[in-house]
Order: sequence, then C-alpha cells, then structure tokens
Amino acid sequence: MEMTKRSLLGGMFGTTILGNVLMGASMANTNPETIPDFAKWQLSEKEWKNRLTPEQFRVLRKSGTERAGSSPLDREKRDGTFVCAGCALPLFSSAMKFDSGTGWPSFFDHLPGAIETKPDNSLWMQRTEYHCARCGGHQGHVFEDGPRDKTGLRYCNNGVALNFIPSA
Repeated sequence: MEMTKRSLLGGMFGTTILGNVLMGASMANTNPETIPDFAKWQLSEKEWKNRLTPEQFRVLRKSGTERAGSSPLDREKRDGTFVCAGCALPLFSSAMKFDSGTGWPSFFDHLPGAIETKPDNSLWMQRTEYHCARCGGHQGHVFEDGPRDKTGLRYCNNGVALNFIPSA
C-alpha cells in the first residue's frame, strides 16, 4: 500500500482519541438492525463472491486497500451520492467530498447512520476503520487531517467499495 506523508501522519497522531470518540458516537447512533433490509445483507462468503468483483470482495469483505490513484471516483466532481458497492446504502453526498491529495476518494463527513467504526491495529499504528452500517463492508479509515473549516476529519475511502449515483 502506498502511503503519502499526509496519510501516514494522519494515521500516526491522534487516532487513539479519534477512535474512542468515533466509536462512542458511531456505535451509539447506529444500529444496523434499524436499517431497512439489514437481514437481507447477511450473506455467506460464497454469496458475496458471486455478487462482487474479486477486487470489491477483497476490499469490502477482507478489509483490503486498493492502490492509491486507481479509482476514477477520486476525480468525480458531479453532484450526487456515493453508495456502498456491496448493498447500495447511501454513505456520502458529493457535497461532503474534497480533494485530499492522497489518491483515494475523501469526505469530511458521512450521511447520518450510514457507517460504523472500529479500532484497526493491523499495521504498526492504531487507526479507525469504518464500514457500511447495513452490510458491514469495509470502506476505509478516518483520520484527523480533513478540512479544518468543516469537521477536521478525512474519511479516506476505497473507490472500489463505492458506486456513484449522479443527481438527476
């Protein structure tokens, strides 16, 4: 996985506090059983493999990361909604998107009830992973180096984990 100075520093500093804040807020405000059709998305590994491309399966179901700069959604500028590629739950509005310079689609906020978070200690640093609240698909990680005039957060998303629906 390629890492820029910005994403590396965002992951190294402040993530313990960020993770605790996000875990409390997210887990308190989001219960996947209250999201319509939650049970419908409890699929077997075989069902997910049949539904997704191999790269989508690797990212959404195995917490993989796509190569930086590989997603056309990083350059998407139209008005619309970014939805989970696994279950089509709306996760972000285009108004929440910004160019982070990291090579991944980045957002300063998410739609209410759309994501849940958990600590991720899979590398040599603690990070906060977020995933779709309906199907549990891995989306990316959240860091504290987003736009200061907004939330200050950067939801760094794998483009392959998203689909874009342009506004009519």
